[in-house]
Amino acid sequence: MRRLLTLALALYVVLPAAVALAAESTGEKETKFDPSHEWDLKTWGPELKLGPLDMSINKAVAYLLLGTVVTCVIGIVFMRVKLGRGPNRRQALGEQIYEIAQVQVAEQGLPTKAIGRWFPYVATLMLFIWVINMLGFIPLPLSDERYDIAGVEVPTLAIFAATSTLSVTLALALMTFVFTHVEGIRANGVVAYFKSWIPDVPKPMLPLIIPLEILGQFMRLISLSVRLYANMLAGHMLILTFIGLIFVLENVVLAVVAVPAATAFYLFEVVIVVSIQAYIFAALSAIYIGSAIEPDH
Repeated sequence: MRRLLTLALALYVVLPAAVALAAESTGEKETKFDPSHEWDLKTWGPELKLGPLDMSINKAVAYLLLGTVVTCVIGIVFMRVKLGRGPNRRQALGEQIYEIAQVQVAEQGLPTKAIGRWFPYVATLMLFIWVINMLGFIPLPLSDERYDIAGVEVPTLAIFAATSTLSVTLALALMTFVFTHVEGIRANGVVAYFKSWIPDVPKPMLPLIIPLEILGQFMRLISLSVRLYANMLAGHMLILTFIGLIFVLENVVLAVVAVPAATAFYLFEVVIVVSIQAYIFAALSAIYIGSAIEPDH
């Protein structure tokens, strides 16, 4: 029974988006099936531009706003509100989340003197990314596709992870990048901090080593953003591709292979990738900030 429920859930999650994509491929324009169309972010409502910055609302922004609310609710309900006299499962889960953030993330990457200052950031980062990743696998009416019900256009249920867009992951990585260097300067001073970038090598090698060290600092920004982005993007594209091929090729027999494959990838992403990527992003952020505070360690 559990397997049947799991299979039904996977179909319920991925079919709406796949059908919408298939409809595009078999419509009047005969456009080629391409699951990447799910990442064509259309503006909702009027355009909001602030100079070169596009502040318009789209589904990625909607998922981020929803993720922010859900993260706050989880933090309040599991770690602030006390409903009973003794500990219960809700409080135990909250303590477990707190322990992972403190012991496995903050204490592993931050020096003792900096935990009080930066633990709230890395803990919030881990929980927020986990929530955003998890929302990406729950069917929600936050898609660009619409269908008509009694003359009313209703958004289709679809799965979409805001962290599968590079702009979102880059913004998260940019926060860690800025905080790292700001904290490094605050803790060590401008001269001492940037001097710590220069390794102890023979002076003739410095013209080669210094540019590489500077490049390495910016590579942290790229590695943080691209790792999360690529993992979430690949998982969603594989799921949509497997299910979408059934409709594009118009062959129900493919469901024998496509549905189990899509279900396997769905469960793998939900059970493993979602949590691991949130943990890695937060842990690396703690390590980068910690290494800036104590460059010699």
